[in-house]
Amino acid sequence: MKFLVCISNVPDTTTKIAFTPDNKEFNKAGVQFVINPWDEYALTRAIELKEAAGSGTVTVLNVGEADTEPNIRKALAIGADDAIRVNAAPKDAFFVAQQIAAIAKEGAYDVILMGKESIDYNGFQVHGMVGELLGIPTVAPAMKLDLSGNTATLEREIEGGKEVIRVNTPFVASCQQPMCEPRIPNMRGIMTARTKPLKVVPATTDTPRTQVAEYALPPKKQGVKLIPAESAGDLIKLLRNEAKVI
Repeated sequence: MKFLVCISNVPDTTTKIAFTPDNKEFNKAGVQFVINPWDEYALTRAIELKEAAGSGTVTVLNVGEADTEPNIRKALAIGADDAIRVNAAPKDAFFVAQQIAAIAKEGAYDVILMGKESIDYNGFQVHGMVGELLGIPTVAPAMKLDLSGNTATLEREIEGGKEVIRVNTPFVASCQQPMCEPRIPNMRGIMTARTKPLKVVPATTDTPRTQVAEYALPPKKQGVKLIPAESAGDLIKLLRNEAKVI
């Protein structure tokens, strides 16, 4: 069984967000980047399934520039066998999906896993696009994943309950908790990661479908206004005229 696990390089959750002077790009200066936390569920579960089967490979794929390689090496230290980096900035969701689909098709992977979304853009788009580009099923977001031969059983949360889905390989799935407990690298993993293969390939296209017009920080929080219970009319006026929510 060949697993392809797609990981994103995202700012640490404690990062103070800032943009370049023209507000068209995220300012990376002084920012610590990490593996997208949702992708860690996908990576760990792929490794667990490979170990349970006693055979198979786990390949990590990242669409990004050279500064993402430390986190790719971290994924290798966690337990992936090899890695591929598409040498291009992740310009938009469809651009990233195109790169993943090209690699997946060339490598004939059985299971393509990724987090349900990245914590920087929260797009929830790439997995569906990859499945459509490859013409294979997509299950999103999966909370549980088991394999028996070439058949996978996945569980996902729906309104009012849970849904159990069975699908044959190949397929795409996006992952979230409580699929597994994400692993952290141990010393042996860190040492072996240095010699594991990391292949760098060019992008299949350099033309994104969308462009960022402008980024903007949310408005600063305003002071709280306390309205006496007997002044409901005043509250309605404030909600309509100032908060503009009614």
